[in-house]
Amino acid sequence: MSPAQPAVPGPTGRFSRRQVLAWSVLAAAVPIGVAARPRPAGAESADDAYARAFSELLAAHPAVRRHTVAGREFLYRPRQLLVAPADTARVITKLRSYGHVVSEGNGFGGVRRLVFAYETDIPAVVARLRDPQQWNGQPVPLVQPHHVVVGFGNIMGNPGSPPRVASALAPPDPARAGEGAGVTVGICDTGIWRSAGGFHPQWLGGYYLPQTDDEDPLYTGADILALQGGHGTFVAGVVRQAAPGVRFDPEQALDASGIGDEETLVGALGRLSSGTSIVNLSLGYFTQGDQPPLPLVNVVTGLPPQMAVVAAAGNAGTSRPAWPAALDRVVAVAALSPGSPGPVAAPYSSYGSWVDACAIGERTSTYVPGQLVLSGQPTRVFHGFAAWAGTSFATAHVSGRLAALMTATGVDADTARLALLDGTAWHPDYGVLVG
Repeated sequence: MSPAQPAVPGPTGRFSRRQVLAWSVLAAAVPIGVAARPRPAGAESADDAYARAFSELLAAHPAVRRHTVAGREFLYRPRQLLVAPADTARVITKLRSYGHVVSEGNGFGGVRRLVFAYETDIPAVVARLRDPQQWNGQPVPLVQPHHVVVGFGNIMGNPGSPPRVASALAPPDPARAGEGAGVTVGICDTGIWRSAGGFHPQWLGGYYLPQTDDEDPLYTGADILALQGGHGTFVAGVVRQAAPGVRFDPEQALDASGIGDEETLVGALGRLSSGTSIVNLSLGYFTQGDQPPLPLVNVVTGLPPQMAVVAAAGNAGTSRPAWPAALDRVVAVAALSPGSPGPVAAPYSSYGSWVDACAIGERTSTYVPGQLVLSGQPTRVFHGFAAWAGTSFATAHVSGRLAALMTATGVDADTARLALLDGTAWHPDYGVLVG
């Protein structure tokens, strides 16, 4: 077993990550502490049904294309190419020499957008433009697809569990009211349920400024929940549990199905209130060639130096970097699962040298009312609280604890970030354990 792959305790000893992933589809849908029940041969688990529903949604989405080469998967917008401003003119000239009809569209995040007149194989175009032989000794231009961003959860069918119905949380502990007081966490996600403050007054009421453009649409129709409807409301509750005095600023970067793109993420970051100290990004994506995404590099570099950004490592169960978590300035968070005598690596969690911190990913939090309908599965009827597992929620916990550290020490978010990461790594590929 490689030292980069920590063992996870199992019924008869210790399993490698590869063995855990083999049975994680069966185990992940089962609440912690409950033994898995045998399923009839061919029966589909809730996790399988959830991942399949998301995959089918992506396949049918008119504004999503999938690059599906094994180990190099990513999602992108059709007919769009993003280019560094200094390279735009010569890239346009080169594309036209290839026979493409392109025009310049509206840029964002410090990049230019080129739009193709006809559907084309964008990944192949990017690969050709990145080939040094195309440039006769000139610098290779900075080009990329316009990547699609997703809420973790799901990405390209990787392990992800649907929320489960849960009992209401106990009220916040008054003795912890000072933790995070005066700190604002920006939550760029699916937005916030319109009635979140009224339905959850003790947890969410009065701790954010309700704005119409921040609302999570939640439903596909009637009270049928979209696949990640309520994700942002759940994340907000996790942040507040970790720091009961903190305020938050919800901004919509994803739709209720958990789909956005680099432009919507950059837009959400740009709308954060000026007093935001910590940015929580319980979302992410893979990129072509695993290269840092140009718009996010520009935006994160331009954030105030005293601000901290915390992002999910992803639920792919791989060491492949997810963005923006893998950016140098961002705290990348992996997920652990409860275990005995201590936490164990969550089989769904991504990991690697680029991961900075880890926390328990199984959480119960504030949610929304509605029905989650998955083909072949019993309908799940929610009444405002849920249990959910993923690096999304480990990330939200770390954001909250970072806010609590700020108030405990009187330092800014970036200084608190450096102090938090100065501890001993739980494991080299998981970073510091944040309890």
